[in-house]
Amino acid sequence: MFRTLRFATYTSLLALCGLASSASAAELNVVASFSIIADFAKNVGGDRVAISTLVGPDGDAHVYQPRPADAVSLEGADVVLVNGLQFEGFMSRLIETSGTKAAVVEVSKGVEPLNSAEEEQHHDGEAKAEAADSHDHDAAAEAEAGHNHGGFDPHAWQSIHNAEIYVKNIANAFCEADKAGCATYTANSEAYLVKLGALETEVKAAIDSIPAEQRTIITSHDAFGYFARDYGVKFIAPEGISTEAEASAADVAKLVDQVKEDKASAIFVENITNPRLVEQIAQETGLEVGGTLYSDALSGTDGPAPTYIDMFRYNVDTIRSAIVGG
Repeated sequence: MFRTLRFATYTSLLALCGLASSASAAELNVVASFSIIADFAKNVGGDRVAISTLVGPDGDAHVYQPRPADAVSLEGADVVLVNGLQFEGFMSRLIETSGTKAAVVEVSKGVEPLNSAEEEQHHDGEAKAEAADSHDHDAAAEAEAGHNHGGFDPHAWQSIHNAEIYVKNIANAFCEADKAGCATYTANSEAYLVKLGALETEVKAAIDSIPAEQRTIITSHDAFGYFARDYGVKFIAPEGISTEAEASAADVAKLVDQVKEDKASAIFVENITNPRLVEQIAQETGLEVGGTLYSDALSGTDGPAPTYIDMFRYNVDTIRSAIVGG
């Protein structure tokens, strides 16, 4: 009898091992171009996906130089997630070098891109339609443009509404690549979208508590155009939408004059940029540096912004505290 029980137990363990092996084999291998997209993917994919990130926490995708290991990651991927809007200038050559057969998905597909020269203003309906029509969703084509963002502001994740579009695109991509897991991806994305909706309400309430005349602030580079559009904060920056080009002395002088004219309330460094320029501007304008904002990358797990929701909440709290205190 005991021998029979032992045999049955052994057989059951083999079956369980076989199921575990099968589940592991079914796991979706995903490569995300940078940390914010990786966090979206983790929330959608849950335990069914294995995610690697090319540009990690506190990394600057504008100037990132791929490593040989990145090509290996892409070669073994089932899905590659990129921002698009010509944000990842390194991506096209990397995809070509890797020879990957993975689906390359632009998660910004469907957003209304801001013109980089007018990122603090709404486009009218016709301009939006033209921008959408000209939006290149072939990720492989964007590398040849280098760090030229093609006239669009690529930092679309700085709008929670756009983040919701990213999440839906990721869920659709995972469902296409792993139909057996589609119900899981759909449920996970819907649960996460609820959290993003609650975050949007929280953010608007926090910004509304800042007097409108005090909502002009300075950051290192133009990463917050979508934030400005959606939440009514004016951002001034010495550098453009890419951190690759350094601000000239004339640019800094012009910004100092603008700060005095617009009566900026606070100035912030960014986690991905050298604080030296912001510290110089702070000294010349008499503003005190109000802290660090997370723009193009999350923090590490031991930092204040290890997830997208943490990042947005931390940025808003930091802005509010620097202007009105508390």
